[in-house]
Amino acid sequence: MTPHRLLRAITYNLLLGGLDAGNDDRLRAQVEMLAALAPDVLCLQECTGWTNRHLRWAADVLGMVLVGMVPSRVRRVPSPPNFTVLLIRPSTVRLVDWWSVGEGVFHHALIMAWLRLVAAGDNPDDDLLVLGTHYSWVDGSVRLRESRMVTDYGGPFPGVPRGALLLGDLNTPDREPNWADVPRNLQSRYRIVKSDGTFGHADRRAVQVLFQSGWTDPQTVIGDPEAASVGYKYDNEKVPLRLDYTLVSGLEPTGCFIHDTDEARDLSDHLPGVLDVKVMAGTQA
Repeated sequence: MTPHRLLRAITYNLLLGGLDAGNDDRLRAQVEMLAALAPDVLCLQECTGWTNRHLRWAADVLGMVLVGMVPSRVRRVPSPPNFTVLLIRPSTVRLVDWWSVGEGVFHHALIMAWLRLVAAGDNPDDDLLVLGTHYSWVDGSVRLRESRMVTDYGGPFPGVPRGALLLGDLNTPDREPNWADVPRNLQSRYRIVKSDGTFGHADRRAVQVLFQSGWTDPQTVIGDPEAASVGYKYDNEKVPLRLDYTLVSGLEPTGCFIHDTDEARDLSDHLPGVLDVKVMAGTQA
């Protein structure tokens, strides 16, 4: 029997880079929390205001190396530049190649990385494709367009590894909330807007097209389908939803959860999404 090992992937929205008026105490606590979770692959959203100094420090504490740090295409003035970051643990996986894709399509960014297990040596048979992303916060139709950039990888696709992970803040609700609990001025973000301008049901098209294309949501299969990643931080958004996803294609998930603790709730308006998947252990001892 071919040996296996577990690979851990995490997605996490930091909230304004973990920085508060230049103070990095929150970022330091966030990185310590993530280090304890020990990701092999980590996608971070809202690395707002990050410099190379922040990046080098975080990577060093985490024991990881940078794949890519890509700026958002659209900025919310007057906020500083916003980045999406993908990191990997070099003792577990190594980078074959990476791309910033979907530029001109994505509100924020999509990072695509081709990874190879360190234990596999030069054997590409069990390589992984990792997509780290941050979808638009404002428009379900934009999110649907963004999803169409990654539907190809929900099944076998020429020239890329069969096993794939999609990690990101997809800004797409996982459920139909009680809309009476959501302020009217925020509902257009997450609801279908009909041709007459009135609201319909929750706009879940961006994730539904992924599922229809072969991507699997382990949270609904082996995790807690009711677990929410947002909805606890702000008085005007006290509606539990999961906007953060760790999806798989061609891989076997063994664990999936939202890291929900009092500390995590204090540190951001999003909670980390954690996924463990079974991968081949490789051919080397």
